[in-house]
Amino acid sequence: MITSRANPQVKHVRRLQTDRRYRAEEHAFVVEGTRWMRELAAVNHVPRQLYATAAWLESDEGRALATALGPAVPVTDEVMAAMSDTETAPGVLAVLPAEPRPWPDDPSLLVILDTVGNPGNLGAILRAASAAGASGVLLGPGCVDPYNPKVARGSMGALLRLPVRSASWPEIGRLAAGLDVWLAVARQGTAHTAVDWRRPAAILIGGEAHGAGQAADALATGRVTIPMHDPTESLNAALAAAIILFEAARQRES
Repeated sequence: MITSRANPQVKHVRRLQTDRRYRAEEHAFVVEGTRWMRELAAVNHVPRQLYATAAWLESDEGRALATALGPAVPVTDEVMAAMSDTETAPGVLAVLPAEPRPWPDDPSLLVILDTVGNPGNLGAILRAASAAGASGVLLGPGCVDPYNPKVARGSMGALLRLPVRSASWPEIGRLAAGLDVWLAVARQGTAHTAVDWRRPAAILIGGEAHGAGQAADALATGRVTIPMHDPTESLNAALAAAIILFEAARQRES
């Protein structure tokens, strides 16, 4: 059992939680909590390391998940709290390889993000994109690291199911070639329900603070708006993405 916060494994996990460059160097990231462990077990994804408290390992579900994902390294509650990125440590965490799913050869529905810097927003967008059947998500310059612990927590397993790729604008242009690229704007666009989402398309969402930049704007072939009934300035990036994505999914299923 690991009992000291000075243990090298504890320091390694803490650095993965806090240092984007270190995550990139190690090709690894951290996920926490029983729900994430269920996601890993469901797809037979064995972590590089699994750490758990005695209480978690002694629970019926913990014991079953540790058998599927382990072996688990036991740690004290104090050590788990030091390793965790959450205010209340969940009792289990895993170090996973940062291995994005292969990019699809012929994507039919992409999400393109421009300077989405809020980890909670990106996690929610990834979750919505996976649930709505998107082909993949492209992260333009200025987006938060998809392996940030808050993004991983918000994505709830979408990182395992959805191709996610950070790219330059020229590369994004190549990957989106042949698609209708709809830039989400607050006003004066085509209503999201009036767009023909059965065509191969990309939904382009700008950042929370300043919206889409020049490179993103230049890529757009059309503008899409979610009609609103009061003078709200704009919708949260994750909410806007989810609304448009599920309209696209509705049309494609009808």
